[in-house]
Amino acid sequence: MNHNEKIAHELRLKPSQVTAVTDLLDSGNTIPFIARYRKEATSSLDEEQLRQIAALLDKLRALDGRRQTIVNAIEEQGKMTNELRLQLAAADTLTALEDLYQPYKKKRATRASAARDKGLQPLADLILAQPITNKTAVAIAKPFVTEKVPTIEDALAGARDIVAETISDHAEVRQRVREKALQWSVLHSEKIKKAEDQRGVYRLYYAFNQRIDRIRPHQTLAINRGEKEKILRVKVAIAERDWLIPIRAVFRPNRRSPLAPQLQMALEDAAQRLLLPAIERDVRRHLTELAEAHAIQVFAHNLRGLLNQPPLAGLNVLAIDPGFRTGSKVAVMDATGKVLDTTTIYPHPPQKQWDASLKTLATLINRHDVSLIAIGNGTASRETERLAAELTRKLERVSYLIVNEAGASVYSASPLARAEMPDLDVTLRGAVSIGRRVQDPLAELVKIDPKAIGIGLYQHDVNQKALAQSLDGVVESVVNQVGVDVNTASPALLAHVSGIGPKLAERIVKYRDEHGRFPHRRALINVNGLGSKAFEQSAGFLRIRDGEEPLDASAIHPESYGVATAVLQRAKLNPTSQPTSRQPALDRLLAQKPIETLAAELGTGVPTLADILEQLVRPGRDPREDLPPPILRSDVLSMADLQPGMRLKGTVRNVVDFGAFIDIGVKQDGLLHRSQIPRRRQLNVGDVLKIEIRSVDTDRNRISLGWPGEN
Repeated sequence: MNHNEKIAHELRLKPSQVTAVTDLLDSGNTIPFIARYRKEATSSLDEEQLRQIAALLDKLRALDGRRQTIVNAIEEQGKMTNELRLQLAAADTLTALEDLYQPYKKKRATRASAARDKGLQPLADLILAQPITNKTAVAIAKPFVTEKVPTIEDALAGARDIVAETISDHAEVRQRVREKALQWSVLHSEKIKKAEDQRGVYRLYYAFNQRIDRIRPHQTLAINRGEKEKILRVKVAIAERDWLIPIRAVFRPNRRSPLAPQLQMALEDAAQRLLLPAIERDVRRHLTELAEAHAIQVFAHNLRGLLNQPPLAGLNVLAIDPGFRTGSKVAVMDATGKVLDTTTIYPHPPQKQWDASLKTLATLINRHDVSLIAIGNGTASRETERLAAELTRKLERVSYLIVNEAGASVYSASPLARAEMPDLDVTLRGAVSIGRRVQDPLAELVKIDPKAIGIGLYQHDVNQKALAQSLDGVVESVVNQVGVDVNTASPALLAHVSGIGPKLAERIVKYRDEHGRFPHRRALINVNGLGSKAFEQSAGFLRIRDGEEPLDASAIHPESYGVATAVLQRAKLNPTSQPTSRQPALDRLLAQKPIETLAAELGTGVPTLADILEQLVRPGRDPREDLPPPILRSDVLSMADLQPGMRLKGTVRNVVDFGAFIDIGVKQDGLLHRSQIPRRRQLNVGDVLKIEIRSVDTDRNRISLGWPGEN
């Protein structure tokens, strides 16, 4: 099978779909563009399926590259055979390839290579051949005694070293032992006696024993970290039957041969000294790769939920970045995110200027018609929440919201923040970032490295390249699903639009600053470096509100404007008519002609026409509008206020293997254990849920939550 057929078989797709995707990717098309505007070619594959195809294609092509490297290396040694060439061609995993290559790899000096240098390879071949003869092992080995090999035992020991390496390097042996180990071996971890684990972070793993195929990803990552920090000692135990039987299936001592004991000794040496340590490394690597892939998937899922949080548009916001000694930084923004005012208040120790702080905040709220207070969830956040609660009890129409401030300090010290707010102190920029996260979470969070947002599982322990690639894919996906107003977007947001990237984003903003707002999408062609391909890939995801072309405010691609205009004409609608009034006319049109017939007459595909019809009614629809808004609060809760059986609304802050952490308005997030979550119910960061308090442990700061069955 070729690559497309293999991918189609693995993903249960049609080969024609995979072929179309491969061709589109190879032609420089992005995944968001293919998913949205090439549905006819792919039979409407979604982004997740497209990314799976792209990942498998990269993997197979990388495998081909490694295969060719190995073939070239073996050919250079003059050791290539037809049988080996066929085996290399048939190897369908990197592990299988490396197993075949193992005997031919250039190794550092080994006991086996030293023995070969002493001329003991023929004796090793005899041990492997297990000849049936009347000679004794001593007699067989005697001709190999030389100045470099002074005794018969030296000759036999050197030959056994060669045999041991041969057994360990044998591809079939390695494969069979590895398969057994991945199923039946047991991972042990124990605390190193002199190691210090003062907080007991790794207490669960001080005497841990678990079969390899039952270890959960978070356990693997925790054990790996404990080992790296020299707190845990880790070992994989492989039962004798799981390595002895596979070895003897290929290298079996013949009882009638005088060299049988030599092969048996070499076999045991091969296992203990060479093979099992190598297989243990393979098992640990396999566990780590699975755990990292899972952790990256969890992080990506949480990031998607975070970026998809609905914006609280149209509100003037007062944001507070709480602090004790250095005060709490305050910034006021209008509905567009423009900074109107900044100051610093000192309500907490050591200054304790509580009343003065209340007065300052009230003045700012009245001056700028503020309706929402956004409070960062870092140091002094709950103390500041009490300040906001006291304030909101005195002021009408003002609520407050606790905002995840992770990464705000990273952004505030970045070159991007300096360029956006050159006149503001770095600490005040953090407050601005907190406020803007409420007004439009996506537009603000794209300015921050996703790894700094803190919604992952051991994110610093996983493969950083794979993590970055996955998270970039999530950001790209969400940005393009939402769409971007090209006349207001920051370079950070534009950089994630299909076909643009950081450099072109900077040029777009520079052109906008110099020439004013873009009147229509076609004007983008005037930007230096934005050619026809970049325009094709990006245009459908860029919005121009109140421009010269009404369709520019929608997700309809310019290549389909002719079709969209024809639909409006057939429905007897004016292009400038209100979208909300178009539905009845479009319904009448489709009642007269089925969508399949209409699509054929207009020379387009049914999926594209369906998207056009949706956009004509709801142009540029923001998918985040369909999600529940954040919970606004007007009073503060403490753990002492919580009682078992109490029901509250909470916001999902993080989703991990063992459940979800829910912000219910007290200092400590509660844990909704996975056993409490209904099957097939997937939680996302930002979800608003009704939950029930099951138990409160104030000594350990733990809140256990339950599912009341009303969500």
